[in-house]
Amino acid sequence: MAKKKKDKGKDFITGAKTIAENRKARYNYEIVDTLEAGIMLLGSEVKSLRYGGSNIAEAYASMEGDELYLLNSHIAEYTKANRENHKLRRERKLLLHRKQINKLQANIQRDGMTIVPLKMYFNDRGKVKLLLGVAKGKKNHDKRQTQKLKDWNRDKARLMRDRG
Repeated sequence: MAKKKKDKGKDFITGAKTIAENRKARYNYEIVDTLEAGIMLLGSEVKSLRYGGSNIAEAYASMEGDELYLLNSHIAEYTKANRENHKLRRERKLLLHRKQINKLQANIQRDGMTIVPLKMYFNDRGKVKLLLGVAKGKKNHDKRQTQKLKDWNRDKARLMRDRG
């Protein structure tokens, strides 16, 4: 019977955990619909993500032919990899069903919407998934209105807490 290896206290991500979140997307865009997509990664990229080295704040998804790609996302270099390490900002293919891709393509062309990544995470099976949002850009007055509503809700919660 094989002995179990002891954990050496490495702080890498396991289980269903968030790797990176695009918090500005909900401020800059009105999210109409969300869907989960797989992402094609290299081995060194997955290992780097387990150590939490990713940024999707400036990333976006784009249609190229019949396929969907994630552009401008940053995955940090895996320090223990050899010369076969990955490029930091490369196109990464997103994995979706054909019906989902066709629906996204119709939304983009007809309604003037865009696809933004909202969250990158490991699912329960340890696979890297990307939560995509079908979004419409907000105008400046919409952003101000959203900020006013958030401020009012915060003040209201503070008043209720102090009162009772």
